[in-house]
Amino acid sequence: MSAPPDRYAVIGHPIAHSRSPRIHAAFAAATGQHLEYGRIDAAPEAFEGIVHDFFDNGGRGLNITLPHKETAARLADRLTTRARLAGAVNTLARQADGTLLGDNTDGAGLMADLARLGIAVQGARLLVLGAGGATRGILGPLLEAQPATLVVANRTAARAAELAAAFAGVHGCGYDALASLVAADPFDVVIHATSLGLQGEVPLLPPGIVGPASVAYDLGYGPDDTPFVRWARAQGVTRAEQGLGMLIEQAAESFFLWRGVRPDTAPLHRTELP
Repeated sequence: MSAPPDRYAVIGHPIAHSRSPRIHAAFAAATGQHLEYGRIDAAPEAFEGIVHDFFDNGGRGLNITLPHKETAARLADRLTTRARLAGAVNTLARQADGTLLGDNTDGAGLMADLARLGIAVQGARLLVLGAGGATRGILGPLLEAQPATLVVANRTAARAAELAAAFAGVHGCGYDALASLVAADPFDVVIHATSLGLQGEVPLLPPGIVGPASVAYDLGYGPDDTPFVRWARAQGVTRAEQGLGMLIEQAAESFFLWRGVRPDTAPLHRTELP
């Protein structure tokens, strides 16, 4: 009899929308890896116990999505450099000695997708909306790409200020302060990294932060335009992208960490994922 498949999953709250199981199943089939990958819904108060139960019962790895990325960083026994710099974890991997390694593949996934789409960051005036774990994971790689300006705006200005203090080169502010930053020129690239899209909402933003030449990129995704993509187009933006490509690319990074095999992402970018 063959050995049972190694177990992996994505954990978040909510989680039913996640396409990660489809992506990892495709990677496993393409690379000949014997594994299964599921979804786990975990409310914040239950997250730590569910994670420990998963690994205590033989689980090999977890992807972490909102709202748990910062909590996952505290659960890991050891962090990769990029996870430590981010202060957030989107990938947990059980090591041979039973300890948990925490990594963050979000930034690498975003930069790979921006490159695939031909969206330039170097020299751009860049705005990131939201100051949670998703933003923490992408700031380091975005800064390495040398934008002209990188602003993080959040409903609670204090949280954006915390990120500005942690990441040199970042300016943090509340949404209401954005109007004074754009003056006559909108941002070149605006990245939406809040969880509001899951409630069908967008941040309350002042007019003028985007224009026809701006690029809007939503870390979220869905079968139809996300609320942020609809908002951007209503503001006159001609190019607005969803984050499914980022999900595929960060998943490939996680898969490589777990299995030691780097899957080809190109076929999935050409596939409609249910």
